[in-house]
Amino acid sequence: MSLRAAVLGHPISHSKSPALHHAAYSSLGIGISYTAIDVTEELLPSLMRQVRDQPGWRGLSVTMPLKAAMVGEVDEVRGVARTLGVVNTVSFEEHGSGFRTIGSNTDVAGIVNAVRHAGARTPSAPVVLGGGGTAAAAVAALKELGADSARIFVRDPARTAEVRGAADSLGLALEVLPMAEAAAPTAVADVVISTLPPRAADGLAAEIAALKTPTPGVLLDVAYDPWPSLIASVWQAGGGAVVPGLEMLLYQAVEQVRLFSRLEEEVNASVIDVMCDAVGLPRRAL
Repeated sequence: MSLRAAVLGHPISHSKSPALHHAAYSSLGIGISYTAIDVTEELLPSLMRQVRDQPGWRGLSVTMPLKAAMVGEVDEVRGVARTLGVVNTVSFEEHGSGFRTIGSNTDVAGIVNAVRHAGARTPSAPVVLGGGGTAAAAVAALKELGADSARIFVRDPARTAEVRGAADSLGLALEVLPMAEAAAPTAVADVVISTLPPRAADGLAAEIAALKTPTPGVLLDVAYDPWPSLIASVWQAGGGAVVPGLEMLLYQAVEQVRLFSRLEEEVNASVIDVMCDAVGLPRRAL
């Protein structure tokens, strides 16, 4: 029986996940095919019914705009995904003569490891840009990094129930503010996580550039195409460290590879280096 996995989202043609997963399974010597499937939120239930009828599935990577909707499409939600109400990973566990679908969230680990790799320590004045599903994961990551509070800047404060709920569940004090007020607080933040779509932060980047002040912190911009983004270029020009979203994608994919391959141990450094090669990231320093 051929083994299968895929990344789901809309749009999906830009995804680097197939390159990361193909490299990992080839290095591990595991025959799992991995494809990209373009699916909207409306069509997700139909797709999941099809998946349940097809043998050989090992896992699904879930990207926008499906992360919240996937919560209702799996048999069980585990770990921080249950707290956040956001699933970016579906694994298939054998259960009797069939299998159970397990929803989890590896975005949090992806953010934590990407920011730590850039040298960030415990944030004292972190900022999150955007209020969607990835912002909820960013809040959880900041809590894991040791933050007690965070400011989040959004275009529509009324549409922040998901991220507010995540912060409340995690015990992290969250101040929700309009995006129009983001420039000055963002520029001086020690950790900034932008969860905005590609180019959506360009206006804010111009405002930060106009301030002509240093940007001493670490910026993770989850958007990685095009790269560098304008906000990343402005941030780096101000002296700050920049982390591309590709770093987050790498680290969340590492955990997905472990789950889909059903490895009992962590994915080793040589496999991670091969994954880096596949998407043009520097190999990890030993």
